[in-house]
Amino acid sequence: MVDTTKNTLIYTTWGTKTAKPVNPATVSKMISKAKRPLLIVGSEVMKNETLLDKAIAIASKGVAVAATGHSIKGFLDKGADAKYFNIHSLAHYLGDAKWTGLDGQGGYDLIVFLGHKKYYLNQVLSGLKNFTDLRTVTLERHFMQNASFSFGNLKPEVHIEALNEVIENL
Repeated sequence: MVDTTKNTLIYTTWGTKTAKPVNPATVSKMISKAKRPLLIVGSEVMKNETLLDKAIAIASKGVAVAATGHSIKGFLDKGADAKYFNIHSLAHYLGDAKWTGLDGQGGYDLIVFLGHKKYYLNQVLSGLKNFTDLRTVTLERHFMQNASFSFGNLKPEVHIEALNEVIENL
């Protein structure tokens, strides 16, 4: 089992609520138990085809996908199902209890992030943390203190190993 809970050093200030370090097996259980999980994929997956493949593998397990930035191109090129959405607009909608989701079937109870720039995503997570009751999980390579749960800071090869473990246990 990959230990993704050790290195949680951050380079910005701590808030009153900081993410709990989480391991891949726990993430898999959280996603599996969620009634309506949503995977939000950022454009960083376009720089690493392996990350894009991991996002598609998670989506193939029945997780809805919102593709932000130009990540939608990767999903379309591979014939995978995803809906395009601007991440800031999406964060606004996620905070609306009356929003019916990307498919009109209702809101989401677990928001999972993969493939984002740290400084950009941390701002979105700050808004979700402070103004919603949503649970957020980041599968990023860097610890994201504004999420509810996050992997620690990982080397690229360990990050891929951790993602493989998440997918295997879904």
